[in-house]
Amino acid sequence: MKIYLFFLFLFFFSCKETSSNSEETNSFYQETETVEKITPDDIETITPEEAKTFHTNKEYEYEYRTGYSGNYEYNYDIIGQDEDGNEVTGNINIEDKYGAGKIEDKYGNEYDIEVEWYDYGKLKGTDENGIYYELTVE
Repeated sequence: MKIYLFFLFLFFFSCKETSSNSEETNSFYQETETVEKITPDDIETITPEEAKTFHTNKEYEYEYRTGYSGNYEYNYDIIGQDEDGNEVTGNINIEDKYGAGKIEDKYGNEYDIEVEWYDYGKLKGTDENGIYYELTVE
């Protein structure tokens, strides 16, 4: 019986120790994790850090790519229509599913836009005034 209690005692304290370490690791990870959101002005310049990984490839639709495997940011020329059917063109940066850039209407008016992939080569976006757009990669 004493041996049984001894092992139960060891098991209880070893589980408690493991649980405590797990919580510390998770909270540390959450505190140090930073996610930078792409802004419309990101298409204006390439930072020195991005320049180190700048890559073009004419076989693909993106204009250029920066970053490292699993963490790429792509730049695309886009074309599409607003919710009233007016044509727009522009340029965006996108990482994973979300991005931002600038679009221009046929009158030369420029707007900041945030975009999201919803299908292969297709994006939906909303400009700074809340107008909705359907866009495709050129």
